[in-house]
Amino acid sequence: MTIWEKGVWLITGCSTGLGREIALAVLSRGGRVIATARDLSTLADIVAIGDGCALALPLDVTSPEHIKAAAHQGEQAFGRIDVLVNNAGYGLIGGVEESSDREIRDQFEVNFFGMAAMTRAVLPGMRRRRSGYIINMSSVVGIFGAAGAPWYSASKFALEGLSEALASECRELGIGVMVVEPGPFRTDFNGRSLRIAERFIPDYEPVALARAQSLSSHGTQSGDPARAATAIIAAMQAENPPFRLPLGVIASDMAIAIHAGRGEEAQSVRAIALGADFSEDSVR
Repeated sequence: MTIWEKGVWLITGCSTGLGREIALAVLSRGGRVIATARDLSTLADIVAIGDGCALALPLDVTSPEHIKAAAHQGEQAFGRIDVLVNNAGYGLIGGVEESSDREIRDQFEVNFFGMAAMTRAVLPGMRRRRSGYIINMSSVVGIFGAAGAPWYSASKFALEGLSEALASECRELGIGVMVVEPGPFRTDFNGRSLRIAERFIPDYEPVALARAQSLSSHGTQSGDPARAATAIIAAMQAENPPFRLPLGVIASDMAIAIHAGRGEEAQSVRAIALGADFSEDSVR
């Protein structure tokens, strides 16, 4: 079994939160880290702690040039990239009708297309070595549509769908894929990593108020980013690593309830579903 924590990790979005804690956890376990962020100054302490085992690179995941350079420079510095963590992302608050085309496209450029481009940049090296791991940071709202944040949910649904297909494509190539679905954590997600749609429609005020109440817990969330990093590494090292990893009691409870509910619904409409197939009677 590969000891992934001892490998070379390229992590996007390391300036704060989960990306930062994963980088620190890997370094503390003897691994090497290619830490990336748009602002290099936020990574200075990670480099210092790494003491030669950490490389800081500028990365805007909406820039093809940045992505290509990060993958190339990372491989040049450490010889390979064993683990990619697609962590960079942000949330957009605003209803389906309230969000502008620009706001929606920007959300997908970072949360989905940036992740996809970064993945495609490291896959050739992993495929040649027949070894690698890709961790895509989703969210508990990547398994249900969150009213008031529909475009954020949609971007994470897209991430999960691509990740599932990628896992099937790469299973025989020695490349693992994991989707991490955090619940509320004490990160900067509800702070500077959150954007509010410019347009407000009064008819959606009840949804907006409910969303505002859920965000009011910023700084007191139940999730601990450092413990989340440990949980991710532990899940990777398991004999049978999970494809989906909900993080925190809220995410775990919601995942169990949502997936069970969908199974029950599918069973309840089975007779209707089967009625859509061709039959001898329908041909006559």
